[in-house]
Amino acid sequence: MKGKMNRRDFVTVATGAALTLPTILSPAQTKTFKVALIGCGGRGMGAVRDIYEAAKALGVEVKMVAFGDWFRERALKAGQQYGVPPERCFGGPTAYREVLETDAEIVMIAVAHAFHPSFVEAAVRAGKHIFVEKPIAIDPTGCRRALAAAEEAERKGLVVVVGTHLRHHHDFILTHQAVAVEGALGRLYAGRVGHCGGHEGSVKPVNPKTADDLIRTWKDWDCLCGERALLADCVHQIDIACWFVGRPPISAVGFGFRARRPAGDQYDFFSIDYDFGDGIHIHAMCRHIDGCWNWVGHDFVYEKGHTNGADFPQPKQSPIPSDVPRAQSPYVQEQIHLLYALLKGKPFNQLRGLVMSTAAAVMGRLSAYTGRRVTWDEIMGDPNKNPEIYNWRLRPTPEDFEQGTVEMPQEGVVPIPGVPAR
Repeated sequence: MKGKMNRRDFVTVATGAALTLPTILSPAQTKTFKVALIGCGGRGMGAVRDIYEAAKALGVEVKMVAFGDWFRERALKAGQQYGVPPERCFGGPTAYREVLETDAEIVMIAVAHAFHPSFVEAAVRAGKHIFVEKPIAIDPTGCRRALAAAEEAERKGLVVVVGTHLRHHHDFILTHQAVAVEGALGRLYAGRVGHCGGHEGSVKPVNPKTADDLIRTWKDWDCLCGERALLADCVHQIDIACWFVGRPPISAVGFGFRARRPAGDQYDFFSIDYDFGDGIHIHAMCRHIDGCWNWVGHDFVYEKGHTNGADFPQPKQSPIPSDVPRAQSPYVQEQIHLLYALLKGKPFNQLRGLVMSTAAAVMGRLSAYTGRRVTWDEIMGDPNKNPEIYNWRLRPTPEDFEQGTVEMPQEGVVPIPGVPAR
């Protein structure tokens, strides 16, 4: 079955740059990459600035050739800033299609999370190299759809870099090499990861009336964001856990609820126990509530010590090629790795890793929603094992937004553990 994936099929990727790649182009061979952006909000425009910085570091050039956004006025504003004419600034639910029809070589995607699977799928079909923000999906259906796109991108030799920026941080890369690859601390026993901070999102009820209202406040809505505390934030820490273990978890048992959120339909805290097999358990927790203890980090316990994922940068052999520039910002480093891979003429695809961490987060979320133990096989493997979980999908869907059939979600209404998932 297309998109079916067991835990052993995932390949752990450290930097996306192999030591056997040829040297970077000489100054006389300076290349200009044509870039387009889908999603002209703060993160999208930040990614544009980052790729310009990355180009400077590598001695190449980038040129923005198209912008797309649900709200065309934002695309037009971005176009004015980067010299893109109005006829290449697209708006509305089909803006992504129009962007993909341009001559852009690289497409950056930073939109509401629910749209990531379909937009990436379309970009791969169009033969574009991709940068896409995390998470890659918000439900099992989207994860499997993204996995199929990852496989197609691999067949086409496309470069796909994703927004799990800690995997691009030099100290994390080197510590992973030393500890997870070379075994400097021996066997991994257990760990904990967390992303606990203050309130994020609207500070009063949204009361949406139109699809525009939902898109404007997408981070408050489960159908678009997919639980902000977990899928938007803690997915970074879950990703590091999957990376250091080297595989996705077997199962998740979690709980969470809505305590103080004034808007939307999301929980504001989760606590999840991940079983990775071989006796390895890693606890993940996240919270968006003011006035509480905060912690964002990782702690992995090994037989010879422990690491926070970035404090043991002493591998015997660095996996980072010597000619890769080192940026102070991991967000710029993401774009350096993207352009570097293109300059080398070698495919580099991080999409499988993002599917792994996203699916793990979705698995924990479904456990919290239902009060059940949820397994990897139930959401990514066997469609007959638990069809309710396997086929679970949030609505309204991206297709509803595109077709104009959006029904408004109910503010403050959330899943109750112990009853079937919605």
